[in-house]
Amino acid sequence: MKILAIDPGQKKSGWVLFDTDYKKILDSGIDDNELLLKKIKLDYDVLCIEMIASYGMPVGQTTFETCLWVGRFIQQSVLSKIDYNLYYKKIDINPTICFSNKAKDSNIRQSLIDMFTPSGGGKTPQVGTKSQPGPLYGISSHKWAALAVAVTHSLKNKLIER
Repeated sequence: MKILAIDPGQKKSGWVLFDTDYKKILDSGIDDNELLLKKIKLDYDVLCIEMIASYGMPVGQTTFETCLWVGRFIQQSVLSKIDYNLYYKKIDINPTICFSNKAKDSNIRQSLIDMFTPSGGGKTPQVGTKSQPGPLYGISSHKWAALAVAVTHSLKNKLIER
């Protein structure tokens, strides 16, 4: 199964195209939302998006603009007749990947690294180096959050094992 996973943002969003059959990242990026909207018509089986949640703190304009983009991504998925799923960080992602809803981004990143084969070079062989890339080579910034969404969907639906 191919999963397009998105970490949405106000103007740009991180994304990962993940193949559960091979537990492999096929492509990834951080693109302008308009460009990413066009990618939602590409070849994949399900769209998974990290959803915004309120935890009692005030939010600003950027949060609401990000919510609008989540809606636009969902709309494009529906128009393309592709299923979609929303995943909340503290309710879905953190407990699925780290077994705790209190996990921080660094904990999620390390847990993701630990799930992949250390086949590259360098200090973190799962990521690797340019000359010896690992399976997570090129994943950085918001792509980590998008990968967490893809892995959460995969684990919850028993499409991959840890």
